Amino acid sequence: MLSAVLVAAVVGGGVLVLLRRLFPQQKAAPPLRLPGDTMRGKTVIITGANSGIGKALAGELLALQARVIMACRDRTRAEEAAREIQAQSGHRGERGELVVRLLDLASLQSVRRFCEQILQEEPRLDVLVNNAGLYQCPYTKTEDGFEMQFGVNHLGHFLLTHLLLDLLRRSSPSRVVVVSSKLYKYGSINFQDLNSEAAYDKAFCYSQSKLANLLFTLQLSKRLEGSGVTVNALTPGIVRTNLGRHVPIPMLAKPLFKLASMAFFKSPLEGVQTPLYLASSPEVEGVSGKCFANCKEEELTPAAKDEQAAKRLWEVSCEMVGIEE
Repeated sequence: MLSAVLVAAVVGGGVLVLLRRLFPQQKAAPPLRLPGDTMRGKTVIITGANSGIGKALAGELLALQARVIMACRDRTRAEEAAREIQAQSGHRGERGELVVRLLDLASLQSVRRFCEQILQEEPRLDVLVNNAGLYQCPYTKTEDGFEMQFGVNHLGHFLLTHLLLDLLRRSSPSRVVVVSSKLYKYGSINFQDLNSEAAYDKAFCYSQSKLANLLFTLQLSKRLEGSGVTVNALTPGIVRTNLGRHVPIPMLAKPLFKLASMAFFKSPLEGVQTPLYLASSPEVEGVSGKCFANCKEEELTPAAKDEQAAKRLWEVSCEMVGIEE
């Protein structure tokens, strides 16, 4: 028994040290104070809105009277999340509307079906939030044969955004918000093996996909100049969500890890402030091609500002998802 306790203490201590090194505790941005009708008459699509940051964002935008389309791959979980959001919002004045629509970013066919439905049903789209993501999952491929993290985190959103651009342009001024991660710093774009068929490193592939998000933001902002559509990325920091469900944690260390998450991680409400800021604040009206953290512009590494890499990634991504320009 004593040995088990010692092992738990050692492992737990290691977890705490690792968390301190990887994610230094940061002061979260204070909650935004926006007029309650800020998003009245506006339609917002949020991918992965059934949990974590996406769910929290849906609740905040609902309170601002937006029509929120929760784009999720599991209808049952999404509808349950929608009920929870409605219940949590209670009767605090006038609210917007929640709509559930099916979207599986691991299937290009699903992305196309989703966009066809949106274009048929929605007269406008004011904000698209590319939020859904996978983190360090075991090696698998999407329905179309792409490495899963690159396929979902980058390619699925790449096609989704492309297919909705005309609607965004017609609805301008409108916005695209891209959720990246500070872990982009540990990645590079391996153009020789984007599907990681030669070798798979789950941490590198996540970082690669998050760097791809930033390069996509950079290139898209250039293509949208003068259109009235802006695109900005953000790094939310580490937030208490189920994103890390694929990361193995020793059973004995789980209680300590939970305590550590309460101490070091942001709550979903704290983590949602920057995407909420980019989706709704008048302060960023007309701002495009930037990355934000804690509601302030963030300086990116040279790799995330490489215009040649961004252009090449755009061209390769078009080929991979079947877009002709």
